[in-house]
Amino acid sequence: MPLQFNKAKFTKSYSNTEEITNKAVPQFAFIGRSNVGKSSLINAITERKDLAKTSSVPGKTQLLNFFRVDDQLFLVDLPGYGYAKVSKKKREVFEGLISDYILKSEHLFVLFILIDAAIPPQQIDMDFVNWCGFHRVPIALIFTKTDKKKAKQTEKNINDFQMELSQAWDDMPLMFQTSSKTKAGIEEIQTWIEAQI
Repeated sequence: MPLQFNKAKFTKSYSNTEEITNKAVPQFAFIGRSNVGKSSLINAITERKDLAKTSSVPGKTQLLNFFRVDDQLFLVDLPGYGYAKVSKKKREVFEGLISDYILKSEHLFVLFILIDAAIPPQQIDMDFVNWCGFHRVPIALIFTKTDKKKAKQTEKNINDFQMELSQAWDDMPLMFQTSSKTKAGIEEIQTWIEAQI
């Protein structure tokens, strides 16, 4: 029976990894630079408008937010990395929370790293992807906002990112191209997640 993504339910927000319960359920986590469209993507995957809270203010997600799908898996919304309108001290807390979860979670099945396809490759994204590679974190890349620019420019941004990444990676991570607005690529992600359970 197919997973019913549209019946996903918010479970709980955690401020540290030690609090997390139901650890035996596989976790599919989402992360990216602030304002990359992470909450919008989660809402598109779950076919809900407001399951994950979206905001025009970068850095809105400040906890580990868990959403349960069919009692078979969790979608986890992680705080964004990079620019956020918060103090340096609070940003360090976010970064500690993120790295703690990524490196210590025994049931992190995959970390989806979101990359903005509407802009040229950003060093902060490249650094984060390479950090995950160094720590052998299971990752997949999701290029977001593919509807924002002309197809030729979007393709160039994605190709440039892949070209730069290939200098450090022998085996490239799995990649998806999406738009939360047009729903392009959303079904492909749903199908892939479903196939892993």
